[in-house]
Amino acid sequence: MIKKILLLAFIAFTSFAMVAQTTVKGTVTDAKTGETLPGANIKIENKAVGTTTDFDGNFVLKVTDNPPFTIEVSVLGYKMEKVEITTSSQKIDVKLTENETSLDEIVVSASRTPERIMESPVTVERMDARAIKNTSAPSFYDGLENLKGVDVNTNSLTFKSVNTRGFATFANTRFMQLVDGMDNSSPALNFAIGNLLGMSELDVNTVELLPGAASALYGANAFNGIMFMTSRSPFDDQGISVSLKGGVTTQEAAGTNEYYDFNIRMAYAFSEKFAAKATLSYLEGTEWFATDERNTRNGKYAAGDRSLNDYDGLNVYGDEVATDLGGAIGRVSRTGYKEQDLMKDYQAKSVKLNTALHYRPFGDDRLELIFNSKFGVGNTIYQGANRYNIRDFYLAQQKLELRGNNFFIRGYVTTEDAGNSYDSRFAAININRRWKSDQDWFTQYAENYLVTGSHAAARAAADTGRFIPGTASFQEAFDEVTADPNLVTGSKFQDQTKLYHGDVNYNFRDMIDWAEFQVGGSYRRYSLNSNGSIFTDYDGPIDYDEYGVYTQMQKNFLEEDRLKFTASVRYDKAQNFDGNFSPRVSLAYAAGENKNDNFRASFQTGFRNPTTQDQYIGLDAGSAILVGSAPDNLDRYTSSPLNVSTAGQALLGSPTTTLSGRLAYENSFSVSSVQNGAPAASNAPLVKPEKVTAYEVGYRGLVNAGESRITVDVSAYYNSYEDFISGKNVLVPFYGTVGDNGLSLLALQNGDYKAFQTYTNTSADISSYGASIGLNTKVLNGFDLGINYTYAKFDFDQASDPDFEAGFNTPEHKFKLQFGHTNLFENFGFNINARWQNEFLWESTFLDATVDARTVLDAQINYAVPSIKSVFKLGGANLTGQEYFSAPGVGAIGSQYYLSWTINN
Repeated sequence: MIKKILLLAFIAFTSFAMVAQTTVKGTVTDAKTGETLPGANIKIENKAVGTTTDFDGNFVLKVTDNPPFTIEVSVLGYKMEKVEITTSSQKIDVKLTENETSLDEIVVSASRTPERIMESPVTVERMDARAIKNTSAPSFYDGLENLKGVDVNTNSLTFKSVNTRGFATFANTRFMQLVDGMDNSSPALNFAIGNLLGMSELDVNTVELLPGAASALYGANAFNGIMFMTSRSPFDDQGISVSLKGGVTTQEAAGTNEYYDFNIRMAYAFSEKFAAKATLSYLEGTEWFATDERNTRNGKYAAGDRSLNDYDGLNVYGDEVATDLGGAIGRVSRTGYKEQDLMKDYQAKSVKLNTALHYRPFGDDRLELIFNSKFGVGNTIYQGANRYNIRDFYLAQQKLELRGNNFFIRGYVTTEDAGNSYDSRFAAININRRWKSDQDWFTQYAENYLVTGSHAAARAAADTGRFIPGTASFQEAFDEVTADPNLVTGSKFQDQTKLYHGDVNYNFRDMIDWAEFQVGGSYRRYSLNSNGSIFTDYDGPIDYDEYGVYTQMQKNFLEEDRLKFTASVRYDKAQNFDGNFSPRVSLAYAAGENKNDNFRASFQTGFRNPTTQDQYIGLDAGSAILVGSAPDNLDRYTSSPLNVSTAGQALLGSPTTTLSGRLAYENSFSVSSVQNGAPAASNAPLVKPEKVTAYEVGYRGLVNAGESRITVDVSAYYNSYEDFISGKNVLVPFYGTVGDNGLSLLALQNGDYKAFQTYTNTSADISSYGASIGLNTKVLNGFDLGINYTYAKFDFDQASDPDFEAGFNTPEHKFKLQFGHTNLFENFGFNINARWQNEFLWESTFLDATVDARTVLDAQINYAVPSIKSVFKLGGANLTGQEYFSAPGVGAIGSQYYLSWTINN
């Protein structure tokens, strides 16, 4: 229905005409250089009527308003100018003065109210349309990695995970991503899957990023950072824009492959009351191949290669199925399949459609009603406990929002469908089991070894009948397994979870003048629906709720309002947990003659509710069974039949047994105690919210160094965590009670146990701390130079909780450099970005290993052709060609080259 409305609206656009009484013509130029400024906004003050300059910096504004009235002329990076219009046919020349620094840029995210970035009470990183144009990265989302203190972990070509201040995984549940006020996370996975289903580059207005805790205003998930992406309004930015981008990716394993990225944006204001827009994006390419076949055991790299009888290759799946055949044979694993055999064509794909209808009943921005509808479908690869081929994944969001100058009320629903996604590890395991059962394979292996004494001969005999990749028999088994959602026999990833969310905020600034007060609240409902394939929702969807309320006060003190005090507090309550208060207090002081030296300090607490998976997962991932610890989840999960040893069968009277999820928490051994030879109970408590107490100080200002003016941004933080949420592996015996010093120990000796991953909290003391500094200036008569450095570290007492893995997953040192010129000569610009980071330890359920240090160089040149309203850009990422890994197990990241043509009407 929405598509039909928009289609009719854009058809009507071609015949729509507005009777104009006043015509204003003019040119907008840079006051210093005299160069024209394309894309400048011209609008009537306090109204939504306006236009933009063309590529020659010219504009024509036709309005029904009679003079006198005032127009506002603005463009990002320049100070706004107001011009009085006094005649019905007037020509004007407007000269805009460039902001010499970024100190005057306006941000909204830090305090939920517009303020100069220099006055923000906390650290804010920002990217706008000019920065997006100048980025050397293949997309604006990739360009986020050049911001100070920001890490972007590359899971695949279309799935990038943004992180700040440590504790990162690809499933980054501690970082929130909002798109036009909507949480862009997958409802079932509880984390954003990059920009796979996000915003079109042509529609991005600003990106603001707050590193660190933001729970005081944004709730439970804004625990370790939050990013806001806002789109362009169809009232302010009208016309049709098109971007065509093509290029290649190169990787030693995958070779050279083409990729395409197409975007179109259409926006029109039919009157001062009604406007509409639609954007469409299509991206297609080839993923980075993952080909690390090094042997692993117990979550770490191990000795031995593929010729070893006991082999578990990192990017080889199916070989996790292993057993100890005893005697001279020892432990043996089944022959697995390479990831390349299981990922079909490694196709990366993203299709995004965004439509919006905007209605302003008074013809200005005092009140606006917005209906926004977003749809996305795509293919990518996600690495969690296993490697998941996400195919035809569908995510949709529908939002209705009413907003005014002092308030907003919004509600939205997020729906998703996993499509034809599947788990590559279980695909391999169950393809193997289709041609020969595990029992038959190991029996044949043992029988042949006893005859030949050769592991190679035994494996060859047991592999008789194996489905060979590329054959019809393999393809038939592959298709059947990846379409089967039962992990005992298949590998399909099923999910049709929904999320319902509502937000409200009101600012009392027009009612109270001695300070600025805000109040707000939110409500969220999850409806988990995986048909029992991920969660324990065997009998139907699992619903649970969260809600929160908050208030904030800001007050300026001293002469010229140089001191700003901000205090806020939020209360949140989740269905399965006690409520939590999150206070924040901050001070910002502007010193200097022009308020160009700004000091800030803040104290705040934050918290994070356990995710849907922490609470309700029930999944046998092969190496361990994952069981969430919500009280009503423990008894819902029962394992598939597990094989019991010959000795154990005499005790149980059965060749198989089943285990409940409750046993993982109430009758299990800790892994470390078993490894140390002194088995002891795991004592894993049920998971509860984690908390952080955060302290931050900073300085943002302008320093004169001879003829140069340098923007300096320095910050330092210290975070102390309590009840940090962690997944711990435990061992559940098939018989006996942990601590009986009898049957349970015998179960361990006989190999009659199963590994579970529990979701719990560590009692260990954990803290993280760090600092960053950024310097930006102009050198050599107009060249932009930016340098930033980030230090990040964490401490925790491993001895107090040996089974806990913190997963800090962040380099201690990061150094980034930017050098470029937006107009080196007429219509020509360039930009270069370089990044270096030291090696660091990556900890995850997939593998623990060191990520090597790396240096990455990106660059681009761009040329504008005003006569056809076009900008051409030629660029590349990782130009040195030195392949690197974002994390163990992912594909090595090679080079990416692109040529783009953007037409902006």
